[in-house]
Amino acid sequence: MIMPDPSVRSRKKLIEVALPLEAINAASAREKSIRHGHPSTLHLWWARRPLAVARAVIFGQLVDDPSTYVDTLLGVPETRRIAERECKKRRELWTRRKAEHESGKAEVPEPGPEPTIEDCAADIERQRLFQIVEDLVKWESTTNEEVLQRARDEIWQSWRRACADNVGHSRAKELFDRNRLPAFHDPFAGGGALPLEAQRLGLETYASDLNPVAVLINKAMIEIPPNFAGRQPVNPKTRETKDLIGRDWAGAQGIAEDVRFYGQWMRNEAEKRIGKLYPKIAVTADMAKERPELEVYVGRELTVIAWLWTRTVKSPNPAFADIDVPLASTFMLSMKPGKEAYVEPVVESDGYRFTVKTGKPRDANAAKRGTKSGGSHSSFRCLMSGTPMLFEYLRAEAKAGRMGSRLMTIVADGGRGRVYLAPTPEHEAVAFATRPAWKPEVEICHWPGRTNVVEYGLTQFGDLFTPRQLTVLTTFSDLVGEAIERICADAVVSGMLNDGNHLRDGGKGARAYAEAVGTYLGLATARYSNASSTICSWNPGAKKEDIRFTFSRQAIPMTWDYAEGNPFSNSSGNFSDNFETWLYKALLFLPLTALPGHCVQADAATQDLAVGHVVSTDPPYYDNIEYADLSDFFYVWQRRSLRQVFPSLFTTVAVPKAEELVANPYRHGGKESAEEFFLQGMTGAMHRLVEQAHPAMPVTIYYAFKQSESEGDFGTASTGWETFLQAVIKAGFAISGTWPVRTEREGRSIGIGANALASSIVLVCCKRSPDAPTVTRREFMRSLKSELPKALAQLQRSNIAPVDLAQAAIGPGMGVFTRYLKVLDADGQAVSVREALALINATLDEVLAEQEGDFDAHSRWALAWFEQNGFEEGEYGVAEVLSKAKVTSIAGMADAGILESKRGKVRLLRPDELSDDWAPGKHAPMSAWEIVHHLVRVLAGGESAAANLLTELGGSAEIARELAYRLYNTCNNKKWATEALAYNGLVQSFPEIVRLARERATAAGTAQAEMLV
Repeated sequence: MIMPDPSVRSRKKLIEVALPLEAINAASAREKSIRHGHPSTLHLWWARRPLAVARAVIFGQLVDDPSTYVDTLLGVPETRRIAERECKKRRELWTRRKAEHESGKAEVPEPGPEPTIEDCAADIERQRLFQIVEDLVKWESTTNEEVLQRARDEIWQSWRRACADNVGHSRAKELFDRNRLPAFHDPFAGGGALPLEAQRLGLETYASDLNPVAVLINKAMIEIPPNFAGRQPVNPKTRETKDLIGRDWAGAQGIAEDVRFYGQWMRNEAEKRIGKLYPKIAVTADMAKERPELEVYVGRELTVIAWLWTRTVKSPNPAFADIDVPLASTFMLSMKPGKEAYVEPVVESDGYRFTVKTGKPRDANAAKRGTKSGGSHSSFRCLMSGTPMLFEYLRAEAKAGRMGSRLMTIVADGGRGRVYLAPTPEHEAVAFATRPAWKPEVEICHWPGRTNVVEYGLTQFGDLFTPRQLTVLTTFSDLVGEAIERICADAVVSGMLNDGNHLRDGGKGARAYAEAVGTYLGLATARYSNASSTICSWNPGAKKEDIRFTFSRQAIPMTWDYAEGNPFSNSSGNFSDNFETWLYKALLFLPLTALPGHCVQADAATQDLAVGHVVSTDPPYYDNIEYADLSDFFYVWQRRSLRQVFPSLFTTVAVPKAEELVANPYRHGGKESAEEFFLQGMTGAMHRLVEQAHPAMPVTIYYAFKQSESEGDFGTASTGWETFLQAVIKAGFAISGTWPVRTEREGRSIGIGANALASSIVLVCCKRSPDAPTVTRREFMRSLKSELPKALAQLQRSNIAPVDLAQAAIGPGMGVFTRYLKVLDADGQAVSVREALALINATLDEVLAEQEGDFDAHSRWALAWFEQNGFEEGEYGVAEVLSKAKVTSIAGMADAGILESKRGKVRLLRPDELSDDWAPGKHAPMSAWEIVHHLVRVLAGGESAAANLLTELGGSAEIARELAYRLYNTCNNKKWATEALAYNGLVQSFPEIVRLARERATAAGTAQAEMLV
């Protein structure tokens, strides 16, 4: 068992009590729409945490909750006077509500504990801290030193209290140096949001990850910038430009300027060497004969933006067996109203050719469909014969090496918009004649549904690129090394010492600086591969028709027609954007002042970096994202360009996969084995954190994966949520907070038309006491009912939305459960996490409203959702988080006919939308929500019809009456007149409905009559 030092005194932190979630979530949602300058644009990584959330969470786990220093607050006369006035107001309200409750008003719940002056003083101080958080999470505060310093000052105040509390501790010199904040560590660093924000808040930061791509991203974000902060650029343009000489270069601004200069040098040098592979296209008079809109371009050579290709296979029809027919998913090029353009294939006796038309196509559906077949068992149709082509045929042709490609359209820059031109033999010939010098031969893992390119013969990462794309990516990769030598020479000329030390050894001279800038150039090259593969497609419906990049979602799907961009153009998909727009601006938004950052490659289950450190981490998504398999796409290019800079990071041909903590059934021999591997590995990783994390600080862990739901004695629940909690608890953690935060961007590709997760849950964990007792279920419930009301009152005063309140309340509930070594039921068996969650929810329901105590899980979820959304749509991710808190599932409620879940949205069904053939025995077990709303539905046909239904319901009538009361009160308070009338009608009709139902049951001689009281 873990043995934390019992002599360490630790105060409860803000994140263990309350957070201004509404402000955090609003800032997070806004941040997801920010692109230019966001550090995530340094390089793609999957499922990054928003900076706003990371910043707020780390602040909250470092700053003391005011309840821990309330005596100090009340020692200030003015603070005491304010607290006394507030306490008087609250007591008056509390007294009135208590009297109303005791008078028997059903809608008035028990008001909770009587307010105290200590509570009021803590709440007032908490609001001051909330204001700091609300300012801190705004995007504008990312580089606002005044706002950041206020947050740092609060962190220092809390830290000095901790040092004073532990001044006599045996390890005080090591753990409680009042002149130095503890360092931060994230063992699953990934995209680096958490380490970056810890650094921004003034902590020395450590980041580790098993994945070398993630390590490289973190080096670029937190390790390199502080080492060269404030340095002026070394490029000759800066040294020779009058306006730039002698200016202040704060933070990473100097590095950013050099990245922009030498990136442009790489681009120009590459064009000199391989620019002939990307010819312009001359617009001739013949082209304009059938297209008068091209006359303005006749005689001009236009820069090509992209070449649009379609894959081909041999026709399955014997009459056309020698013809390669197109697999075009669409013929549309532009869908802008008034600027429509499309491809029109012209079938001839010996084959076909592609032409381009402007204006609306005669058959819009056919143009949108391309050569796709409308049948359920076929994928495409042969352009020549109309013969359907099954997917099995396409796979066989591809694996036999008979899948080719054909140029379909040339997209040129007309100066004021896109110009779509028919393909020419010359442009097709240039592409086919290219012979790349190198090709990455790393195998692509076959992951059905995510990397289905393998099924079509694209088995290595090199197969995802055209010969021309391979040539340009290889050229850029090799130019990184040349750029480093050039930077080093220029750095010496600028006066930087050439001590020969390398970046990997902690050098800060000319060689190390050149390798630092080269690291960003290598990232730019790998980043460019995302815009330069045959998985890229053309987006005709975009505001500005453009290339859709490889990773528009977290997968490598097969694309049938692809867009090959021009790296030397000025449009999307060009190389210059990577350093001129994305890297340059992202560097400017890194911390202007920061303590050192350290990034290493390490397995979270065996790392030893977290000793004495503050820990916040975002573990892998169970089985949602195969980070290692996907990041090989970038790794092959990073390894080629930066292996000499970081030899130990790129020792392997591919990204390490065996130890990666994801539940991959294809890697571990089945679903059960994969789950066991994940849980054992995650428990081990959590155990390391229990042993190593700073004993005076909680650990925060982001939970953000989805898993299938399962049925059990305590309702339907997400086994992923429960098993993750079990791993955390088994490792030796006690849970003191669970905060739902919005972390995923609405409208992202993986979420469009799918029930994709939109929220994360932040677990707040502390080491469980070595003296934790074993208690009975009765004792656990006694503690739960004693402590949860006060915790809930604090949460409600934090303006938490109703749909988030249930999940947030799990935190203090699990805090009670996990403070014990075991909780035993009447049979002496340990109470499971699932049962504990059910008990916490039941207690929470009693506290929130006495009427809800007997409701089933479906009804509790529906009631909470209704209070927030009514019958309007809401985000699936939010609904799913609420379902975890209520121990149910969206899928189960959809099957029960309570709600509609599709296209990433969830909506409760109105009574008039419910099925007419519903019957009590047909959809067991019934929920109170179903009963009430089917009663409302049939009541439209009169009380007699409702009585017939109630006769079948029998003893379920009373719970339906209680829910109808609660729903009427909700609608009345929210002024939802239409809905209120419906529930009021049911409530008012209930006596007559029950009377009629009882008469019919009595006449029929059934047992239902006794139940209808």
